[in-house]
Amino acid sequence: MATTHRITRAAYLESLQDFRGFIRDHCAHIPGMTDEILYDVQLAVDEACTNIISHGYADLDAGSIILDLDVDPGKLTVSLTDFGHSFEPHSTPMPDVDAPIEERELGGFGLFFIQQSVDEMEYQVTEDGNKMILTKYLNKPVGGQQ
Repeated sequence: MATTHRITRAAYLESLQDFRGFIRDHCAHIPGMTDEILYDVQLAVDEACTNIISHGYADLDAGSIILDLDVDPGKLTVSLTDFGHSFEPHSTPMPDVDAPIEERELGGFGLFFIQQSVDEMEYQVTEDGNKMILTKYLNKPVGGQQ
């Protein structure tokens, strides 16, 4: 049976520590939770929220970010909802991680880090806001997804 927890914060960088602490506090006791999984989820949320703050609310008054954490047996699902500008993740170019560091463009790694940190990422634009849904499986078999 799934358990859902919610936190809402203003879209400011200072709110990132609240989101990290919220995730830690609600995930630390979950069977199958490891420090690595916890770190991956916190990193993905940090990057997604930073993008919302920097790009979603660009040229707008800072709005809010709603984080819903669903804890199911075997997986975590984090839904981030905002009311800023939407974007199309599939049209965002991935950075060239193999290029020498001095040739890399600044920025552009947030979406890459998100996709590397979670098992599934979905993005929806609805009349109820923009929603990024991040899924991380617990007890995932080595070498593949569940």
